[in-house]
Amino acid sequence: MSQQQDLTENHSTTSTEPLCSDGDANQSAVPLSVADDEKKWRLDKFLARRLPHLSRSRLQALIGAGQVVVDGAVVDNANYRLKPAQVICLTLPPAQEAAPVAQKIPLDLVFEDAHLLVVNKPPGLVVHPAPGNPDRTLVNALLYHCGDSLPGIGGIKRPGIVHRLDKDTSGLMVVAKTQQCHQGLAASFARHDIERCYHALVWGVPRPCVGTVTGAIGRNPGNRKKMVVVATGGKPAVTHYKVLQSLARGTVAHLECWLETGRTHQIRVHMTHHGTPLLADPVYGNQSVARQKFLSDAAKAQMAQFHRQALHAKTLGFVHPITGVKHFFDSSLADDLQNLLETL
Repeated sequence: MSQQQDLTENHSTTSTEPLCSDGDANQSAVPLSVADDEKKWRLDKFLARRLPHLSRSRLQALIGAGQVVVDGAVVDNANYRLKPAQVICLTLPPAQEAAPVAQKIPLDLVFEDAHLLVVNKPPGLVVHPAPGNPDRTLVNALLYHCGDSLPGIGGIKRPGIVHRLDKDTSGLMVVAKTQQCHQGLAASFARHDIERCYHALVWGVPRPCVGTVTGAIGRNPGNRKKMVVVATGGKPAVTHYKVLQSLARGTVAHLECWLETGRTHQIRVHMTHHGTPLLADPVYGNQSVARQKFLSDAAKAQMAQFHRQALHAKTLGFVHPITGVKHFFDSSLADDLQNLLETL
């Protein structure tokens, strides 16, 4: 195993030691020497080149923490300019225990290997601990499931969350288990190379039946907890949709939505902006009784018990950042959404 692989896979369980070699891990540590063509390079740039398995931000944090020695002296300035033949040693501390605690929570695992896993998240499960939801989250469940097999991300023993689903959105998520995989998945999301298709139920039937909603998304100035399509500022966002079925005499439509970008609440915001908000969306949807006038009594009764946005992350496709294998996953609609669809 190369040293880079060893650092990525096992640094959370090994003792602290100087990481001065980009050779084989079984050899004695050899200091990193600055080449002539690397003179005047920033220290963080030099380390990023020699140790590509560590992110630039991680290296900058290690430098700032005094974990880098140049010619026998600690240097804590990432902008330090190097001279030829200087000798660099980096100490990589063992990964710290994650602040969230491991909790035994059932998981619907679709795929798992040593680098990543794909989970089918149920509605009602928060992805990451936050004020108001300190535990019983997907992260707590993953810490329990992975146990000591989790090497750590950014020096912390934690799963690498590269994208999120809202608490009440169900469906597929990919999660990194290693630093190298986390960086690879994050780069794929940044390039928009991840295939994501959602199914949604909306009020009304969008026109045209196959179309695209565009519009930059930013914070609603009147309510900072909500997002909105903005005329200036915000982040560019593109959502493609297709009407799969018109229901209840055009009162409701079953949509397929593909994300070209991944902004906070993107489908919910874009479909509301398009005039066809998601059913039961407590934040963006118009749930007036008038909208339900053509629904059957059974559908009205089921709507009264349905308290989340009618949205499911149905398919997920990506190239595995470590193996290079193309993966594609498909999931069934969550039971509550499937039952509502069948009743409609």
